[in-house]
Amino acid sequence: MTVRGLENFFKLKAFTQVFTFGPTFRAENSQSRRHLAEFYMVEAEISFLESLQDLMQVMESLFKTTAMTVLSNCPKDVELCHKFLAPGQKDRLEHMLKNNFLIISYTEAVEILKQASQNFTFTPEWGADLHTEHEKYLVKHCGDIPVFVINYPLVLKPFYMRDNEDGPQHTVAAVDLLVPGVGELFGGSLREERYHLLEQQLARLGLTEAYQWYLDLRRFGSVPHGGFGMGFERYLQCILGIDNIKDVIPFPRFTHSCLL
Repeated sequence: MTVRGLENFFKLKAFTQVFTFGPTFRAENSQSRRHLAEFYMVEAEISFLESLQDLMQVMESLFKTTAMTVLSNCPKDVELCHKFLAPGQKDRLEHMLKNNFLIISYTEAVEILKQASQNFTFTPEWGADLHTEHEKYLVKHCGDIPVFVINYPLVLKPFYMRDNEDGPQHTVAAVDLLVPGVGELFGGSLREERYHLLEQQLARLGLTEAYQWYLDLRRFGSVPHGGFGMGFERYLQCILGIDNIKDVIPFPRFTHSCLL
């Protein structure tokens, strides 16, 4: 959860649905076609949210409604990109918009990857992160339809994601939306509002002192809630078919190139 995401939580005290849209900064030294050091992100937080299904409905609606609005208001610009930069993207985008997004669990995703005939640079294993090559394969395997991957291992996700309390597997109610050509576009989860479980998780990670203020926010109770973030430049990559994220932002800032 970013600083802006935390601001959203505070706003939930007064409003049930809040969002922000603005610059976000990435600390990792990521050198790829889908990472920037500074990018824009839509972050949303929703109160009284008790299921991933409800959260995924909001995510799918946001993607489709926004895409249809762009197609309606900027048809010539989109057509220019599809004609000269991404032939075939128009059909792929229409295919995404007219179909319901698919849902698979992280466990199912790993099994699909293990059975793939393709050789991956990173061997897929339960308990390991999904890499870009895995994400893109999963989307192709699902017929080039965006796919939600849910219920990730607890050890892979931040402390604030809601514990599924599902025994040995120990997963959290997290969800990533994978889209054609890009991989992960949305990332979200239900948030852990149960004080004792949040306290246990912070203690396990040795973060209790650093995040005492976060615990205090929930000491006297909270409501079920969840939220997500969507990278705006990756969204543009997806609907326009642009291969490199640096080509969808006017002044790209990436590692070792962050000039004002």
